[in-house]
Amino acid sequence: MNPQTIQTLLDKAVSDGAAPGLTAAILRPDGVHQFAAGVRGAADPRPMTADSVFWIASCTKAITALAAGQLVARGLLTLDEPIGERVPSLAIPKVLDGFDADGKPRVRAASRPITLRDLLTHTSGLAYDFCNADLSRYFAATGENLMSEPPTLVFDPGAGWQYGIGIDAAGWAIEAVTGQGLDAYFAEHILGPLGMGDTSFTPDAARSDRRAGMHVRGPDGAHIPVDPFPNAPQMWGGGGLTSTAPDYLKFLGAMITDGAGVAGPDTLALLRDIQARQPATGDLISSNPGFSHDFLPMPGIEKHWTLGFLRNAADVPGGRRAGSLAWGGIANCYYWADPASGVAGVMFAQFLPFADPRMMATFEAFEQAVYAD
Repeated sequence: MNPQTIQTLLDKAVSDGAAPGLTAAILRPDGVHQFAAGVRGAADPRPMTADSVFWIASCTKAITALAAGQLVARGLLTLDEPIGERVPSLAIPKVLDGFDADGKPRVRAASRPITLRDLLTHTSGLAYDFCNADLSRYFAATGENLMSEPPTLVFDPGAGWQYGIGIDAAGWAIEAVTGQGLDAYFAEHILGPLGMGDTSFTPDAARSDRRAGMHVRGPDGAHIPVDPFPNAPQMWGGGGLTSTAPDYLKFLGAMITDGAGVAGPDTLALLRDIQARQPATGDLISSNPGFSHDFLPMPGIEKHWTLGFLRNAADVPGGRRAGSLAWGGIANCYYWADPASGVAGVMFAQFLPFADPRMMATFEAFEQAVYAD
């Protein structure tokens, strides 16, 4: 790996309009490398720095999965008992069973209860409407939303893979059994022990002053500043954290080494090993192009889900090895963690829609450069 090659790559990505600014961090056997390029925002000319703070959105999910795994190890949660015993709003879910000739939704009772394993593997039937057109249509017809009770599933628990609010719901279970807010639990059991001092749900004034600006890409490709995406406490487990690239790398490092005191061998196995093998795992087909493009990671490579990550079944040519762990966040944040190579990489930007083609190309080139001789 040549650090100057990576810096040049990021600088060129910014000059070519991939993002107003980027940060990246790499863990390799030879140590940690940090990078920044561009500015904090289209309306903020201050230089982006390695410690710039980003809303990392669904990069939060893997940390929530670790918290759930800790509680499974302590016997406070179990993977395969009905989660409705801990979270009553999930006790009697209903399933969207299509639409009649007049376009009226058909719903029925779910065939079995939802479990924590279902929530963590995205096999519960809980979906996000931005990547499920049927759920978007259902919400439009009924006036319901992601937080309506009882929830509406898009298939019976265990019957498929669909990205959604399952890990948000796992966060509710964590709060129920610990009596702590997710922010307090994370700080005590994960963020504090890992030294992730720049990671929080509600950044203080000093960290807020380092925040990268949020944007949307306009029709002409320009980045338009917008207000920061609001955090909803009931959805913190699925996407509420703010962090920096070097801070998040500390978490990834724990996942590919010995758990760094926050995950024992059994918990690491749950987070690394395959738990769901449904077709099209990891693929998101957008029903809201202003929010996300289609996301089809590692095309042509078989993929599965652990209890917290997308895992590739084969080596990525020129990049991560089989068994690597990966995902991202809706504001064009991406990462991978490769236990076989002892390598992890993270790249953060701050704009919508997700899976931006220029950002995806930049991230792929970044990964290739990390593994280059």
